[in-house]
Amino acid sequence: MKRFEGKVAVVTGGSSGIGLATARRLHREGARVAICGRDEQKLRRAGASIGPDVVDVRADVANLDDIDRFLGIVGDKLGRMDILFVNAGLGRFVPLASAPESVYDEVFAVNTKSAYFTIQKAIPHLNGGASIILNALAPVTPAWRTM
Repeated sequence: MKRFEGKVAVVTGGSSGIGLATARRLHREGARVAICGRDEQKLRRAGASIGPDVVDVRADVANLDDIDRFLGIVGDKLGRMDILFVNAGLGRFVPLASAPESVYDEVFAVNTKSAYFTIQKAIPHLNGGASIILNALAPVTPAWRTM
């Protein structure tokens, strides 16, 4: 028996990197998997690479309406969640001394706001005993000296 047989796993930021690797592993271990990401083409390729019956939804988790839509689709197609892997994140490599407010706002929205509201909005969709896993990126990778 596979370790996650019969479980529903949801991975934000599942179209590349750690999120994609995690979604693949969960699927290989028997979970029914849903992923989201902002880039439609990259997301479709990722979903296909994971395996059959993966739910892939284009969603920007910095947008609360997208979170609601994503979780609604997951609920309709897969039912209640057993695993929520909150992984969506981005970093911007900019000199700290010249980083504009817009970079901070974008990074904060994706790395912090999205995690908070994804968890908040997922609560009604979670099975009893569900696991929530947070994977965090450094919000801004400062370049301390000018380049």
